[in-house]
Amino acid sequence: MKQSSLILLALIMSILVCNAQHRDIDRTTVTALDVERYMGVWFEVARYDHSFERGLEQCKALYTLLPDGRIVVENSGVDSHNGKFRLSVGKAKAGDKAGQLRVSFFWFFYSDYNILALGDEYDWALVGSKSAKYLWILSRTPSLTEETLNHILDIATQRGYDTSKLLWVRQ
Repeated sequence: MKQSSLILLALIMSILVCNAQHRDIDRTTVTALDVERYMGVWFEVARYDHSFERGLEQCKALYTLLPDGRIVVENSGVDSHNGKFRLSVGKAKAGDKAGQLRVSFFWFFYSDYNILALGDEYDWALVGSKSAKYLWILSRTPSLTEETLNHILDIATQRGYDTSKLLWVRQ
């Protein structure tokens, strides 16, 4: 009985910690998004580490709006270990709120793509997901000015993201 009580207590604590971490992140999306302006090439300046991009550099994404409103997403990068080019082609559609897309790279399984902040000229974007495990800094150019980058990092920090976890992508 004592062991099962400890296991139950550990489970409750884990749930509370996960919920607390979940609430600490502000996932509010931009209030307006001109989807046509968002289309085109985005360079990945920084990201949180995750398995599907691990070891990739020279990462970029190409978003193409189709006449029926669907979006083709082409993510690419170069494997830093063997120099091979990698390409993943997916699809996206409008989400439930402004500034949100639903993106899928596998069958009909969609993930949230939340545009958290966006440059006035659509020259940079801070993108997150429903999970606090994902964060990207994107730019229309391979690099950003120090001033712009510090501005984006401030926004991410204010929203509860740990910017020390960002990996800086070599372009």
